[in-house]
Amino acid sequence: MTSLSSTLDDAGAKPVAARGFPLPILALALAAFAIGTTEFVIMGLLPAMAQDLAVSLPRAGLLVTGYALGVALGAPPLAALSAAWPRKRALLVLIALFIAGNVLSAIGGGYWTVMAGRIVAALAHGSFFGIGAVLASELVAPDRKAGAIALMFTGLTLANVLGVPLGNLIGQEWGWRASFGAVAGLGIVAAIALVALLPKTKDADAGAQAGNDWSVLKRPQVLIALALTAVGFGGIFTAFTFIAPMLAEVTGLTPGWITGVLFLFGLGLTIGNTVGGRLADWKLMPSLMGVLVALAIVQGLLAVVLDWQWPTIVTVFVWGMAAFATVPGLQMRMMQQAPDAPALVSTLNIAAFNLGNAGGAWLGGWMLTHGASLRSLPMAGAGLAVVGLGLAVLSVVIERRAR
Repeated sequence: MTSLSSTLDDAGAKPVAARGFPLPILALALAAFAIGTTEFVIMGLLPAMAQDLAVSLPRAGLLVTGYALGVALGAPPLAALSAAWPRKRALLVLIALFIAGNVLSAIGGGYWTVMAGRIVAALAHGSFFGIGAVLASELVAPDRKAGAIALMFTGLTLANVLGVPLGNLIGQEWGWRASFGAVAGLGIVAAIALVALLPKTKDADAGAQAGNDWSVLKRPQVLIALALTAVGFGGIFTAFTFIAPMLAEVTGLTPGWITGVLFLFGLGLTIGNTVGGRLADWKLMPSLMGVLVALAIVQGLLAVVLDWQWPTIVTVFVWGMAAFATVPGLQMRMMQQAPDAPALVSTLNIAAFNLGNAGGAWLGGWMLTHGASLRSLPMAGAGLAVVGLGLAVLSVVIERRAR
């Protein structure tokens, strides 16, 4: 790792890019770890939360939907509000909001108080990753931008390897509220790292604020990229939201084994994220389309093997790899379509990720409510991956015709 020797100018001037990855990206990754933990730890806690809050499992699943909608709806106004702020200040305000939301979830007395805490924490998510992705890409050489974004998102994937299993163990030992309290403490550690490691930044000038022109949404390729993110990635949550009951009721795994499978899923996310960053820096759209094909196949396979424990465990690991191999490419594709407004479109793409997550979680709950089996959820996710592949092909065709 290399240290950052120059000051980053929010108005658009970039420091001399080193071949390595600067230390500030590690601070961003640590914050991403905290945010990822609170987003995903709830999957393993859903049955206990449903029982403690006296609600059905599908209604408890709406806590996942509520978080994702908080990200999707909170990102645009917060992007506009923070457009003129120095990026360091914006990121610190957002991590403070994240901490407050998790404290509220930990101490909330009823379902709606917990939902409010989830939404407050979610409001910080979209803008944090949007601003952080742009900052990370500006700190490295041009041919390493997707890799830098992937490194920041490694914090999110490691949350599934370490944060989510640990959060589940804390929840099993001391209750699910303790899990959210631990995440709030993790957020405080991340805030200290951001203060210490992020470079000082200047106030945005008029030129930088012009880069937050919402007219970019009139561009067809921007809209297609947003839809590709929402549909291609969001289908993962149709099944993943209900991964704990699916593994328990269909596969027959015990709670301890489910924690181990979640660890493997997170390990797959981490590997897939790294590989996806390298592939996106190599050939963006061909690799992205290939990953979507793999994602569709793996989710379809999961529905077939759920009755057998070891095939299910292996498939869940590969599913994690395919899932997050899409992320660096989807983020780079969006920034590629609006280089004049990178922070805005990057934030909007994070909103699209979570709008897709909300839609996927809602679809899974809707299917269960209307009599579908847990086994059918991965097949629905596979179908949405195919739709995402179609959008990617459409984007490439339009691009080629324009040339």
